[in-house]
Parts: sequence; structure tokens; C-alpha cells
Amino acid sequence: MDTPIANQSNPYAPPKAAVQDVADPPAAFEHADRLARLGASMIDGVLFMVVVLAPLVLAGVLSDRRMNPEVLAAAVAIALAGLIAWSWISIVLVRANGQSIAKWLVGIKVVRKDGSRASLGRIFWRRNVVNALPTLIPLVGSLYQLADHLFIFGETQQCLHDRIADTIVVKL
Repeated sequence: MDTPIANQSNPYAPPKAAVQDVADPPAAFEHADRLARLGASMIDGVLFMVVVLAPLVLAGVLSDRRMNPEVLAAAVAIALAGLIAWSWISIVLVRANGQSIAKWLVGIKVVRKDGSRASLGRIFWRRNVVNALPTLIPLVGSLYQLADHLFIFGETQQCLHDRIADTIVVKL
């Protein structure tokens, strides 16, 4: 035996790596108050309804129960144009600063829990798409949405969709 056993490395030893915990959000970030978040949510909903759904409703009212194909086609075209414009503006704002149109108006934005910028993918997929999936299930979806919104009254002021995406909403 040329080398003593004590000097050989143990292949079964745990890896030696520096592990750091994720820090809490810096004190410099002030959580957006619940009323501002509610107001932004309502403004976003109203804007979407006015830009996308109103042309369809107006076409139905104007056609007086006999849906004229030309009126319907025009309403669908206007609604589609509104959806494209609303989506484009939303994507630009979310990518630039983590804000929807209403969050921009209210002066709040979405960031990662550690204070870093939240990516467009994180906001779109984790905050929106994953959060919308339970709503496709009758009754369960309604209960999930209620629970999601009630979580804002917790100490961290994070809804379930915030927790899923590891984000917080802060004041600018």
C-alpha cells in the first residue's frame, strides 16, 4: 500500500459547495397596497372589455336581433384589431417594466421576490396561464379564484399567483 487510506477522497462524501438561501425582498421595495392592486385589476378588466368585447356587444345591439353578416364581420375585425393592440401594448409594458396598462397608470409593478426584474415569460406563464388553468374546472375554478384573491390579506400580501410565480407587486 503506497498511500494511506486517510488521504484518499471519499466517493460517497456529500459535495462541497457554498449554498446560499434566497434573501427576503430588500427593505427598499414597498409593497403595493391592496387597493392599488384591486384598482389596477379592475382598470385592466374594463380596458379589455371596452377595447375587445364592446365592439361585439355593440354589433349585437345594432343588428336588432337579426345578425347582419357585414355588421358581424366588421365587429369581429374591430374586436380583433383591439385585441392585437391591447396585447401588443401589454407585452411591451410587461417586458419593459413588469407592468400591465393599469399597473402603469396606478404606479405599481411586478418584480421577483428578491427584487430583480420579472421576465415576460415568468409573468405570462406562471402568473397568468398557470393561474388560469384551475378556472377551467367548474366550481373548483371559482373556489380557486376566491382563494387566490383572499391570499392578498396574508402577511406577505401575495396572492396565490404571486406565490406560484415567486413575484411581488411593489410601488414605483
